Amino acid sequence: MTTSGSPPTGRGRQAFAEIMTFPAAADATPAAEHLLDFVFADVWQRPELTRRDRRFITLPCVADADADEPLRDHVYAALNSGDVSITEMRETVLHFAVYGGWPKASRFNMVVDQEWERIHQQRGTPMPAPEPLLPLTTPSDPEERLTVGERSFRDINCLPFAPARDDPFQGAGILNFVFGEMWMRPGLGMRERRLITVACVAFQDAPYPILSHVYAALKSRDVSFGEMDELILHFAAHYGWPKASHLDRVAAEQKQRVSAEWAAEATAAS
Repeated sequence: MTTSGSPPTGRGRQAFAEIMTFPAAADATPAAEHLLDFVFADVWQRPELTRRDRRFITLPCVADADADEPLRDHVYAALNSGDVSITEMRETVLHFAVYGGWPKASRFNMVVDQEWERIHQQRGTPMPAPEPLLPLTTPSDPEERLTVGERSFRDINCLPFAPARDDPFQGAGILNFVFGEMWMRPGLGMRERRLITVACVAFQDAPYPILSHVYAALKSRDVSFGEMDELILHFAAHYGWPKASHLDRVAAEQKQRVSAEWAAEATAAS
């Protein structure tokens, strides 16, 4: 990281161009130069997460931030680099809609369409036909779908119980769609969904979702302790240190909880 008063090294501009697939703007302000040298030349280069992993943390952050240019830039870079396929990007939008909100996801979805078209115009290639939405890979029978949602909820959240079906939010929303459909969709892997979800619950202010999803990401081993630490640093760089500080405290508590449970399970197994 460039220290205060020292000239920029140029590493930041090179790293930015590699990550974003276009050159950094000619902006020599302290904020711009320190952003380049710290965020792109330092944080993005750290080995604990891949560049692809970092895309799935960054995208929900910029989608929630109400800043049009960063959202466009990161959607473009993720697609143009090939780190994220268009199918994965569209599934990211859907996953973000559930955990970040449908109105902001509508804007996110529009930007994806525009940037995907822009990439093909720049390359001089025709736009590919969208993938078919049907048939669904999950059951269409209502009772069977709720049963799948209950099992999926338990498996994904690493819990022995599932919500009751007694109101629209839990039955039609959580069990039928979120866990009976969305988390089961094949267009995005479980690890990527964990990264998106943790970023989303970190910028929300609901105490139970952040606890439960950090716990589940760690307990499932989809995200290691070290990777969670790195996720928090990356989130801090793209969304802000105050909420990242809260995420860090929650993660520390859930690491202790998970470690104790693993120790108890090992003892019981022996």
